[in-house]
Amino acid sequence: MENKIAVLEGLLFVVGEDGLSLEQIMGILEINEEEAKELVKLLKKNYEDDSRGIRIDFLGNRFKLTTKKEHKEYYQKLLERSDSNVLSQAALETLAIIAYNEPVTRMQVDTLRGVASSQMIRKLVAKGFIKEAGRSDLLGRPILYETTNDFLDYFGLSTIDDLPDMRDFLEKEEEENEDTDLYRSKYIEEEA
Repeated sequence: MENKIAVLEGLLFVVGEDGLSLEQIMGILEINEEEAKELVKLLKKNYEDDSRGIRIDFLGNRFKLTTKKEHKEYYQKLLERSDSNVLSQAALETLAIIAYNEPVTRMQVDTLRGVASSQMIRKLVAKGFIKEAGRSDLLGRPILYETTNDFLDYFGLSTIDDLPDMRDFLEKEEEENEDTDLYRSKYIEEEA
């Protein structure tokens, strides 16, 4: 059973803010309801120790990893530190996808980026650059995300309409590809 506890912990980490329902836990781990409840109970008990910084909460009919409320002041300090305000490439990609497609679901962001974005979306929500904007009509009614006024302030934009037109980027990329193709074709002709 210890191995399944570790698997459950990893699953909860991977799904992030989406969490897992009891039915999902049962299906993925191929166990019955009683075993699933016992696994969650054991993992939850492990997190009760003062040496742990996270816990399991049951929110919105799903089990989720959350931080301990008693450490809130430290989380706020992290978000307020100036060196933590530098955005990574992954954060910029995620923000761009949300800004140009808002409102957008996490799964749509994942599809466009080609990688899971739940952790990055959590960070951007915590930094105040994006926010929940309701629920989609798609199956499962996933959360929709959109940019905030803090996002606009950070990037010096008055409105979301001030974002550069994506067609400019696409045309520039096509020109660069054409230049590269010309170089390659000349190089190949000279060798032949």
